[in-house]
Amino acid sequence: MTSDAFSDRILKFLARKDYHPRKIRPLATAMGIAEDEYGDFRHAVKGLARAGRVVLGSGNAVLLPEMGGEFIGRFRSNPRGFGFIIPESPTAHGDLFVPPGNAGGAITGDLVAATVLKKGHRGGKMIHEGRIVRIIERGQSQFVGALQYEFGRWFVRADGNIMHAPIVIGDPTAKGAKAGDQVVVEVTRYPDGDREALGVIVRVLGPAGEPEVDTASIIVQYQLPHEFDDEALGDARRAVADYDADAVARDREDLRDLTIITIDPDDARDFDDAISLQVRPRGRFELGVHIADVSHFVREGTALDRTARERGTSVYFPRHVVPMLPELISNGLCSLQEGEPRLTKSAFITYDAKGKVVSERVANSIIRSAKRLTYLQASAALDGKTGDLPAAVVELLRVMEKLARVIQQRRQREGMIELDLPEVDLVMDDAGRVTGVKPTDNSYSHKIIEMFMVEANETVARLFAGLNVPCLRRVHPDPDSTVSRDLSKFLNMLDLPTPSLDDRAGLRALLKQVHGTPQSFAVNLAVLRSMQRAVYSPVLEGHYALASEHYAHFTSPIRRYPDLTVHRLVDRFARGEFQKQDRHASRRPPHPTLSPKEGEGKNKRAGVLAIDSSPMDPDGFEAFERLGVHCSQRERQAEAAERELRQVKVLRLMETRVGQAVDGVVTGVANFGVFVQLTEFLIDGLLGFDNIADDWWEVDSARGCVRGQRTGRRIAIGEPLRVIIDAVDIPTRRLDLAMPRGADGQRPAGGRTKPSSRGAGGADKPRRGRSGRGQSEPRKAEAVTPRDTPGVRKSIRPNRGRPKTGRSSTRGKRRGR
Repeated sequence: MTSDAFSDRILKFLARKDYHPRKIRPLATAMGIAEDEYGDFRHAVKGLARAGRVVLGSGNAVLLPEMGGEFIGRFRSNPRGFGFIIPESPTAHGDLFVPPGNAGGAITGDLVAATVLKKGHRGGKMIHEGRIVRIIERGQSQFVGALQYEFGRWFVRADGNIMHAPIVIGDPTAKGAKAGDQVVVEVTRYPDGDREALGVIVRVLGPAGEPEVDTASIIVQYQLPHEFDDEALGDARRAVADYDADAVARDREDLRDLTIITIDPDDARDFDDAISLQVRPRGRFELGVHIADVSHFVREGTALDRTARERGTSVYFPRHVVPMLPELISNGLCSLQEGEPRLTKSAFITYDAKGKVVSERVANSIIRSAKRLTYLQASAALDGKTGDLPAAVVELLRVMEKLARVIQQRRQREGMIELDLPEVDLVMDDAGRVTGVKPTDNSYSHKIIEMFMVEANETVARLFAGLNVPCLRRVHPDPDSTVSRDLSKFLNMLDLPTPSLDDRAGLRALLKQVHGTPQSFAVNLAVLRSMQRAVYSPVLEGHYALASEHYAHFTSPIRRYPDLTVHRLVDRFARGEFQKQDRHASRRPPHPTLSPKEGEGKNKRAGVLAIDSSPMDPDGFEAFERLGVHCSQRERQAEAAERELRQVKVLRLMETRVGQAVDGVVTGVANFGVFVQLTEFLIDGLLGFDNIADDWWEVDSARGCVRGQRTGRRIAIGEPLRVIIDAVDIPTRRLDLAMPRGADGQRPAGGRTKPSSRGAGGADKPRRGRSGRGQSEPRKAEAVTPRDTPGVRKSIRPNRGRPKTGRSSTRGKRRGR
């Protein structure tokens, strides 16, 4: 690996909250740097020191520099006027707080430069603030919102939480827009202090509030590419025209006579994985996981490939998909349709009776699906309702269930973390409006496919790790110790056991203890948010949540570009390109192993694969690093877009239910109110103190609750709560809640927060006033909630089982572990 490639890893490692200064050699050991890479690593550290990006402190210990006079990063604003700058390069102090009035006209997403101001000490540490002095690059210039006319002026309130100020429109008639239309606005002047924002309408989407208009708005808001150019479509058409199954089959394992089935949602159109399973002597099983061979049709370097790479992933909305590949490919040649010969990449895994992997291999193959099943059909067959299913298919399903349960038990012993977070599907009418929700089907047929996909992903990742070939892995780093301590504090507030995130057996016991209790959601969400986000990277690092040493995405190349890159490596392996590199195997960093203690396996780091010992191009590792960053960004963008559209659709439903009482559970407390998740709809709302019974409310962050001094009422995290849907604001994505009417039929007069007499060691000292206004310095952690950092997903369910065309879940499609 080159020094430049090391530099980014070093900076990220030093920025971890649990990092303590180390000399260069111990730092290399902590990062898992192989001995033959130490020279390059040391050179990288010295180069960073010369550039001032790291400093060598007492005893030559390596650490990040103190916050300097100028701070550069991306600004994230808050509607209340303050914000934070996330640094481009890690610093010893993390994000920089920007108080109200110091934003300098910046909005969320802008790349800015700020002057750093020292504001004294707190808790033994120097407190810094920032004042933005320069906007280096605007993050966004187009916004979406409803056109409004008030007080003789036309303006647009931008949807979302990026542009908080209204955008004044000079001539709405230029595009024929009228009041109430949802429009796309190009900003010509950004707001700054008393100067208002100006813009011009560049596109009219249609009447605000219409289902298809909401979808189009999110596509524009997130700048999602939703049309394919002629060159990419031409590549797809040529791939279809040139396809000759019989000619290609000569160079592949022919599995067309094997009983192979697909199991997918009932509204799926693209079937990208299929399963075979054969019982072998001595109680063994041979599992076959067969994945659509997208790489055969999407050749590297073509216009179609460039388009897929840029998109990175498909985006799944209710009744609408922004696909990574044209439907000619995704729903045609690459879809493993029943009775049709289809090209696949196959992973064959042989297990013993206890689910331990005995052998594994991968191959190019051709299959013919014997039956297309839905999850509901598979579940019914496993319950004995086989209908007219062929006997061979029924028997295959039964053996699949048996093996899946054995694999699941083995993985649980190894320390796999399984969270219990509810999901719901949206129920929509013919026009696409949400009319209600229903619990997501969680029958065991989903778990069968989940287990098999995870196993196939591991098989391929192990293959390339063993060959010392860099590939784009799915990396889920260990939680850092600071976050683990935060989780312990949160659990302690609830009077629950406080296992560390390294104690997998303790975590399982905790999750089992809260299962079925009102605290279950808050605890599971807290555990999830204590984890780091899974990313794509060629770094030889495992997957914490799966307790997996080697993991890569292989099973969904129709909708994820990282999987497509792995398929191309499988092709090269099948052609024998990599076996010539075995002579370099001795230079491979030693692979980590999970703890032998049952349930206490830990994802350990083992450095990176040496690029000079791989058959890839000279810049292969670095190219994979860049691609990993790009694909991770695209994944986060897709998740945010999917989540926001689901939120909008549920909020539209809430608009029709204002004034109704609903059940919820408290998920957090803050100095301006209580956060409540509605149990049926799985959407969060704010119960502000002004909408609670008239009282002085004391916020006790140490115990995760608020107390009324006059009434003695206590509201705590995890507590069930009956609330009223009070108000809905679609543009700001806000749901306000209130307490139900009292016995006299009157609404509560509104509460206040009371200064606490407990002092520094007790409850927070809340500020008086409506919703906490008037407080001195807003802090990033002013709300006590399960830690609000991105996790793997809100459902620790792996890379499969996503909605494909119309299925919607307020938790989102399961993008992958």
